[in-house]
Amino acid sequence: MQTIDTMPDIPEDLSRCVEFHGHICPGLVYGYMVAKEAMKLMHLGRATDEEIVAICENDSCAVDALQVLLGTSTGKGNLIIRDYGKNAYTVLSRSGRKSYRFVRMARYEYQGKEKSAFKRLDAAIADGMASEGDRRHMKLLKVKDLLGRSFDEIFATTAIPFDEPHYAPLERSELCVLCGEMTMASKMVVVKDRRVCIPCSQKRVFNF
Repeated sequence: MQTIDTMPDIPEDLSRCVEFHGHICPGLVYGYMVAKEAMKLMHLGRATDEEIVAICENDSCAVDALQVLLGTSTGKGNLIIRDYGKNAYTVLSRSGRKSYRFVRMARYEYQGKEKSAFKRLDAAIADGMASEGDRRHMKLLKVKDLLGRSFDEIFATTAIPFDEPHYAPLERSELCVLCGEMTMASKMVVVKDRRVCIPCSQKRVFNF
């Protein structure tokens, strides 16, 4: 029996995303579609350093596909998460000085060939009656549907003014006067004229 992780004919670059993420799912496919469209529009390859920046307005599975295909990461500072809960992504090319924002503007509606099965599974999930197998089957149907549709059916694309983001900061660290742990200076908070880390600043009692 075919499962969501044994789908045939997955593109090689999507397979790499699946390997990194751990499984294939609709969220990962959304990110895959965005990355591929950004690469096409701006003639991008995978970043080797910080020449491509992705700004993600959620922290969903989609982000992992952007990491794999665009070479973005939080450690390098060229993957920025602004978790607004929106299925929206901005990709910038420093060398090309171009940027595009990609966003879903409508609810997902299944357009595949197995509409009756999808409707049944959707109802079972909504009623809390779906098995784990039902949930996997629904994901499989959605993944197949998304991969068979054009990008413009799913996402709206807008060219936006290029505003070069800052490179990853290199800053000195200081000791928090409460916990004694090294903390990036710019992330510290002043409490009673003392510089402390954010977790310590949230304590109700200060021993100084």
